Amino acid sequence: MPDQDWSNYSIETQGVRAGQRRTPEGEHSDAIFPTSSYVFGSAAEAAGRFSGKLEGNIYSRFTNPTVNAFERRLAAMEGAERAMATSSGMAAINTVCLGLLSAGDHVVCSRSVFGNTALMFKNIMKKFAIETTFVDLDNLQAWQDAIQSNTRFFFIETPSNPMGTLADIKQLADLAHANDALLIVDNVYCTPALQKPLSLGADLVVHSATKYLDGQGRCVGGAIVGNNQLIDEKLYPILRTAGPTMSPFNAWVFHKGLETLSLRMEKHCSNALAIAQWLDEQPNVEKVHYTGLESNPQHELAKQQQAGFGGIVSFSVKGGKEAAWAVIDATQMISITANLGDVKSMITHPSTTTHGRLTEEEREKAGITDSLLRLGVGLENVEDIKADLNRGLQNL
Repeated sequence: MPDQDWSNYSIETQGVRAGQRRTPEGEHSDAIFPTSSYVFGSAAEAAGRFSGKLEGNIYSRFTNPTVNAFERRLAAMEGAERAMATSSGMAAINTVCLGLLSAGDHVVCSRSVFGNTALMFKNIMKKFAIETTFVDLDNLQAWQDAIQSNTRFFFIETPSNPMGTLADIKQLADLAHANDALLIVDNVYCTPALQKPLSLGADLVVHSATKYLDGQGRCVGGAIVGNNQLIDEKLYPILRTAGPTMSPFNAWVFHKGLETLSLRMEKHCSNALAIAQWLDEQPNVEKVHYTGLESNPQHELAKQQQAGFGGIVSFSVKGGKEAAWAVIDATQMISITANLGDVKSMITHPSTTTHGRLTEEEREKAGITDSLLRLGVGLENVEDIKADLNRGLQNL
């Protein structure tokens, strides 16, 4: 029986309904299939599935009904033909690199990406004779100047981690395509509830499902979203052979997390805007980085390509690292952790944690100073969040 077409439904309905295939048991909720292998009806059927002539499950490293359900739901929400789950967000990026790049190729990457993403391109891909040029995310001329004849794709994270800087996705997509390159967008900050890069011209979207897709900090996982041809021909063979596989249990958690994604993102956005506006008024805060503020130079771009401004607020305090650490250590409710996308508010010091393995020069170019703090605004009462931050801010 073919899957129902969910493309004409809203993202809220897609998050609740898309992707599920009920078993003969008629379960209303979603089933988990914790199995490594599958039984074939005959030797001929086994041979047919392994050869690809017959559809069906083969081995859970690359075919599992629970993982497939999560993939179908995420694809529907992103407005994509296909999604492919991986064991982590970094596994998703690594799979993209292994599937699309060869020795001698070149990548242009925003320098405003997650620290490990930068290190993957800078250190690991370099071992395979793949060179990367890092440029400012919002400088279109810099992207143009960085293009080489062997450039295979642009890689961006927008909004960026941790500064919240935006790229004009459509402009970069047009530039990439004009030079026979692809545009790949890390959509971890916004999720499809707030931003759909494929509709703006991107070729692939990557996710750390660990973050907002789950929403409660329970599991680690990732995903790649795009068209059938690109994923089936270039990326799925990497998953099948190299095995960066998502577990059925984790897939079930993410599948259920998508049910409340739109609702949660609305609250993350409203709380974050209130916190950003409040921080902008505090005497010991030097600068607030949040596109929801009308004073932010990218406020209008954010309104154009996003349905909301997101749940991450970064801000610099007066007094450098000592003051930043004092704000962190004074909190009593907010979690001191380097994750994001949780219902619980979280605070971290990027220059010594998430981006600590970058050089001082690299951090400086990305705007990651010792006075910078990243706040993942959760779903608690916003006045409680303000009070917890103020414990440290008022004493600087």
